[in-house]
Amino acid sequence: MKKTLLATAIAGAMVVSASASAATVYNQDGTKLDIYGNIQMVYASVKDANGDSRDQIGDNGTTFGFAAEHAITSDVTGYLKLEFDDIQADEMKTDIDDDESGDQAYVGVKGSFGDVRLGSYDQLIDDWIQDPITNNEYFDVSDSTTEGGVGSARETDKVTYTSPSFGGLQFAVGSQYKGDAEDENLSDSGEASFFGGAKYTVGAFSLAAVYDNLDTFDVTTTPETDFGDQYGVTAQYTVGSLRLSAKYEQFEDGSAAEDDIDFAALGARYGYGMGDVYGAVQEVSYDASNVDDRTEVVVGGTYNISSAMYTYIEVASDDRENDEGDGVATGITYLF
Repeated sequence: MKKTLLATAIAGAMVVSASASAATVYNQDGTKLDIYGNIQMVYASVKDANGDSRDQIGDNGTTFGFAAEHAITSDVTGYLKLEFDDIQADEMKTDIDDDESGDQAYVGVKGSFGDVRLGSYDQLIDDWIQDPITNNEYFDVSDSTTEGGVGSARETDKVTYTSPSFGGLQFAVGSQYKGDAEDENLSDSGEASFFGGAKYTVGAFSLAAVYDNLDTFDVTTTPETDFGDQYGVTAQYTVGSLRLSAKYEQFEDGSAAEDDIDFAALGARYGYGMGDVYGAVQEVSYDASNVDDRTEVVVGGTYNISSAMYTYIEVASDDRENDEGDGVATGITYLF
């Protein structure tokens, strides 16, 4: 479900006011510890592969987290973040969940030199390219991660350096490493990927580009398999409470089939004072001859009940066979 973070949810005109912030439980001698979280409940009705509507009351990404930092020098700060989801608030009394319940966990140092981070966290292409289009509550348009079959495995075992801003220009480079002792490694030896991106901001306009070679997904046994590449470009323009965004993204299949997938999207979000209204439309084009191109549409809105609570409704159309994936969702979120 949604990976909504507190920092995202309360930014600018998004969702609720900045008073719904993390609680500082310790702040002394240069060390600070914050606790934050949310409960997200949703009612959703979504059509399955047969075109039948399937509904449920469910958890939509309930999260609990810790954030800490410590001043190492006057210019260098060490920090950590430990965040849990997969809490299943709707089935808390009865759910038996053997899955890993972590969301993000990383340690890093930051200062005037930039930021260096090691651990598990969202992909750069997710943060800089995909989220500006639809960082919604329940439904999102698809992207090169979901359609390309990459999935959340790209969020683990990573190191990233993010530069400071040089006159509006910022860049980030990093790698994911899967050693030969790890069960999820797809090859017989350690593999390291490369990802990187650049973002330029001038006034109300920003432009970002990201590339990931996905090398940790390549299988080096015989026959060798090249999983492909992932890249995208997103432009944003903000005027008052209105944010407009555009994206081009591609999963480039490196196999002999060369079944590339292209994504071209437009998104908009407007803060009307008591919440947001938003929407996106995306064209998904497949090189595979047996898969039809699609037009995805998502629209929604939020309403702030208080500075710490909001409700929302979203409607989505995926343009798949038998209307699979089409649906409506409404829910409520409490943040602290």
